[in-house]
Amino acid sequence: MSKILLVTGGSRGIGAAVCRKAAALSYDVAVNYNSARDRADEIVEDVKKLGQRAIAVQADWGSEEDILRTYEIVDQELGPVTAVVHNAGIDYETSIADMELEGLLRVFEVNVFGLFLSAREALKRMSSQSGGPGGSIVNVGSISARYGGLPGDVIYASSKGAVDSFTKGLAHELADHGVRVNCVRPGLIRTDIFESSIGLDAAVEIAKKGSMLKRIGEPEEIANMVLWLCSDEASYVTNAVYDVDGGRGNRPA
Repeated sequence: MSKILLVTGGSRGIGAAVCRKAAALSYDVAVNYNSARDRADEIVEDVKKLGQRAIAVQADWGSEEDILRTYEIVDQELGPVTAVVHNAGIDYETSIADMELEGLLRVFEVNVFGLFLSAREALKRMSSQSGGPGGSIVNVGSISARYGGLPGDVIYASSKGAVDSFTKGLAHELADHGVRVNCVRPGLIRTDIFESSIGLDAAVEIAKKGSMLKRIGEPEEIANMVLWLCSDEASYVTNAVYDVDGGRGNRPA
């Protein structure tokens, strides 16, 4: 049976690393993207070069309509998913004093509500109670859930705290369906998420000072953990939250 993986936010950073690693492990890959079509197409070509099937699917992961359409496209072009990695996420940096409801809602639409909707659709395809093969869901959270985030990141950190709780509750609910659910919480990772905030150079310096390993993490190091959790090697692992943060601990800086 083919292993079919859907990666949300798969066109860049951690998501792109997950797609490439998955292809090397013989997964066919659906690369979800929101706006970076050129990057998504590059990832698709990288997957195909490794001998696996791949498609790029545009979808806003805060839209139920887009999520439903994504699963239908994957069904038609690759087959029902056997694993899902929820990596798509956005930030809204602001003090709570200056917060606007629209920004708050948008973060939770993508970072939290989208995961609920996506898990519902994945379960329809994976559940052993409905004749599915079982499967794995991996949610990409953040260690910011543990300490409240960098300055101005209370909203993002709170959304990732919801991801932790969602992982735990969903794992209990889906255990009898043959679906394992886990969470990976990255620390500071070398991605372009910092371009609109503190900048990558600042993130590198924070990681040097705040982590035991004295460096920033690489997307591939997160992908390694994510794909292990998707694999049969982790067949006895569910309801787990793994920090991959270089031993950064509970410090925001």
